[in-house]
Amino acid sequence: MASKPLTGTKVFLMLVAFFGVVIGVNVTMMKLAIATLPGTDVDSPYAAGLTYDREISAAQDQAARKWKVNAHIERATDGGAVLQVEARDASGQPVSGLKFGGRLERPTDKRADLSVELSEAGIGIYRGNAASVAPGQWDLVIEGEARGTRVFLSRNRVILN
Repeated sequence: MASKPLTGTKVFLMLVAFFGVVIGVNVTMMKLAIATLPGTDVDSPYAAGLTYDREISAAQDQAARKWKVNAHIERATDGGAVLQVEARDASGQPVSGLKFGGRLERPTDKRADLSVELSEAGIGIYRGNAASVAPGQWDLVIEGEARGTRVFLSRNRVILN
């Protein structure tokens, strides 16, 4: 059986086929990487930098109040989570009349963040539910407002199984 000779045309077609496969794989991987990119952590780093002094002042005001705010999050049987926040002032008295809100933020993907609306269930006790919370690590962010001004902010890493 005689083999066909290797010609310049065959070598050229093999090179084109090889580089075509490499370029095709690179384009496919690039499109997949761009489609799954979650984006930036903040929309405008410049604007975030401008608000930095206000955040420091708000943190100092919060520390001066000496409030004790305890949060407890627990998995529900339906896959959700129940969040309870208890707020007490410096003398240990319950703090009522605040508007608390919570967020469960994924450390790796902002698209999975969940908001938790909290309502006052008792004097100084605020509760809320989050539906279909995936297991894993979350950042629990709690914000308290009084008369439209943020008076409390807390961020803690939690693990939900």
